[in-house]
Amino acid sequence: MSHTPRLLIVDDEPLNIEILLEYLEDGGYELDTAEDGQEAWEKLEAAPDYYDVVILDRMMPRMNGMEVLSRIKAHPVMQSIPVILQTALAAHDEILEGIQAGAWYYLTKPFEEDLLRSVLGTAIEDRMRYRRMQEESSMASRTFGLLHEARFRFRTLESARDLATMLANACPQPGKVVIGLSELLINAVEHGNLGITYDEKSVLREEHRWEEEVTSRLQDPVLGAREVEVCYLRGDEAIEITITDEGDGFDWQAYLDMDPARAFDTHGRGIAMSRMISFERLEYRGCGNEVVAIIELAEG
Repeated sequence: MSHTPRLLIVDDEPLNIEILLEYLEDGGYELDTAEDGQEAWEKLEAAPDYYDVVILDRMMPRMNGMEVLSRIKAHPVMQSIPVILQTALAAHDEILEGIQAGAWYYLTKPFEEDLLRSVLGTAIEDRMRYRRMQEESSMASRTFGLLHEARFRFRTLESARDLATMLANACPQPGKVVIGLSELLINAVEHGNLGITYDEKSVLREEHRWEEEVTSRLQDPVLGAREVEVCYLRGDEAIEITITDEGDGFDWQAYLDMDPARAFDTHGRGIAMSRMISFERLEYRGCGNEVVAIIELAEG
C-alpha cells in the first residue's frame, strides 16, 4: 500500500472524536469521521476500497456499531478491513459478540493513547500486508489455476509471504485465500520452526524487537536450518493445502476461535481470521505442527 493510511472514526460523541483526532493527528494518517453508523455506512458503501481501518463505536443512534460491523464483514470488498471496536462495555459476552461478528481489534473507553497507537499500528500493519498480497494475487491467477499438485520447502518470512501469494493464485477468490495462507505460513516459521511463544511475541512487539528476534533466530544454526513443507493438491471438489513445520507444536484448539481474554492483545488472531475469511475448513493434526487448509471448488 503506497498511500497514506486512511482511517474512518465513527462515534456519536463529539468529545470522543476530538480526543481520537488529537491522539492521531501527528501519526501520518488521513483522518475522516462520521457521527453515527448510518453516516459511516454511507461513506463506506460509496467507496468500499477507500478506508484502511475503521475505529467504530458500539452504541450509536440510527445504526449501531454492531450493524455497521456486520455489513462490513458481509461485503465482498470490505470484509478484510480491520475494524477496531471501541466500547465502554468490557463484559465477556459483549466482547465475544463483537469478535464473532468480525471485530478482531478492541479498545475500551476512556482511551489510553499508547494502547490506541499500539492497536492501530497492528491493524494498519495487517491491512498493508493484506492489501499488498491481494494486489499481487490478482495477477496470473488463470495460469496458476492450472496447478494440480506441488510441493514446496522454505525457511524465511519473506518466502512465506511470496509462497502465500503464489498459491492463492491457484485457488478461487485468491484475494480471500491469501489472507489465511499468509497467516498460517508465517505462523509455521515464527511460532513453529523458530519457537517464538505467544507471550514472547507480546513482549517483542511491545518493545519493537520482533523482527530483530526473528532475524536472530534464523541465524541460529539449529533453528535457522528448520524448514516448512507445503503440499498443494487440487481434487475434483476441493483444494487441500497441507503445511508442516519442524517445531514442537502448540495448543492449537485455543486459537481456532478468538478468545475474549485476548481481545486487547496486538496479535494472536491469525488462525481465527483464517477460518472465518479464507477457508471452508481448517484441520490441525497431531501436536499442532501440521495443518490442512481446505478450499472448496464450485461445481462446474
